[in-house]
Amino acid sequence: MSRAALLLLADGRFPAGGHAHSGGVEAAVASGAVHDTRTLEAFCRGRLHTTGLTTAGLAAAAAAGHDPLLLDEAADARTPTPALRTVARRLGRQMLRAARATFPSEALERLASARPQGAHQPVVLGLAARAAGLAPVDAAHAAAYENASGPATAAVRLLSLDPLDASGLLARLGPEMDDVADAAARAAARFATEGVDALPSASAPLLDITAEHHAAWPVRLFAS
Repeated sequence: MSRAALLLLADGRFPAGGHAHSGGVEAAVASGAVHDTRTLEAFCRGRLHTTGLTTAGLAAAAAAGHDPLLLDEAADARTPTPALRTVARRLGRQMLRAARATFPSEALERLASARPQGAHQPVVLGLAARAAGLAPVDAAHAAAYENASGPATAAVRLLSLDPLDASGLLARLGPEMDDVADAAARAAARFATEGVDALPSASAPLLDITAEHHAAWPVRLFAS
């Protein structure tokens, strides 16, 4: 197992398309709900413990070797809005392309064949982590970090925040990211005996609603 692989997967420069997405913070900025570092931290914390926990569980289960097609269906069930399902599959398709080139594996090739339209991004992330020799908790950590770092980075551009403040925000959330990743990995470990219902399904209804509104905007800086 190479820890460098985890750093690569969690790096915003990994060519998986995440830089084009705001994780819902563009809509939150437009509504005034996020307008400074304090409100951004609250937004990222809420996202981490809802969608972050859910995606971390899916990623951990995929990294543990569970059926990615079943997990993709579980991801669909945990993503109630069409806009977010479309985004998740688009990001998954982009990540799959990058992962196949970076961490070649039969599992990634089979998923690409079975889901040409794209699988949900956390499922692909988990398979990529497994191909890189990482543990389920590592995949969960990458998913948890991405769920907070994506909006934080986008908000720097949207609000002209000091990047150092955004970095400090992510550092403060570090212990909570660890907790989310550990909880996700424990849930994935129960998958074999309890099935897909063992995985987290925490929801964020306001993010679902604003995602649909954002998708209809004629002009926007981010794809989601």
